[in-house]
Amino acid sequence: MKIDSKNRPYLSQTSIIESQSNMRSGYANGALGALVSGTVWLVSAVIAHQVSSQTAVWTLFFGGMLIHPLSLLVSKPLGIPGKHSKGNPLGNLAMEGTFFMLLCIPLALLLSLQNHAWFFQGMLLIIGGRYLTFSTLYGLKIYWLLGGLLGVAAFALFALKADAALSALIGSTIELGFGILLFLKFRSQKV
Repeated sequence: MKIDSKNRPYLSQTSIIESQSNMRSGYANGALGALVSGTVWLVSAVIAHQVSSQTAVWTLFFGGMLIHPLSLLVSKPLGIPGKHSKGNPLGNLAMEGTFFMLLCIPLALLLSLQNHAWFFQGMLLIIGGRYLTFSTLYGLKIYWLLGGLLGVAAFALFALKADAALSALIGSTIELGFGILLFLKFRSQKV
């Protein structure tokens, strides 16, 4: 970090690019988180279809709490650090985005009291918004597409009166698809 003429710290363009590179290498472009999250959404979709939509709500709620730890568990055998450098200023943005997302989840839970499908549609909006910040975290514009697609999907599913199983399945498909793309991009840059 550099200091300006008024003795305030700031990030230069080079510092931001280096910080984003560190985030990409530390978390495989964020691919593992998207893949694990997509898997949790898929399990929720199956449960909504086979068991009940209420159980699926709680599956996504509690399964969502395991996304980061499971991503770290998967990263180690793949030789991915699963962390960023201690001084990386973008680490703060990642935590702030996480806290904002956590503060929004009660809204989705309240929606589920009216209609279980609305929980999944609300969560698509919430995580879509969070993914938009990943464009800055990782320096990858594909996250604008991912966040936007999740948001559009949420509105479309709501307009179509889609049930919980379909809403969760669409969320899963989008995240798994982008997770695969992000991982392939990461691997191609490592070669």
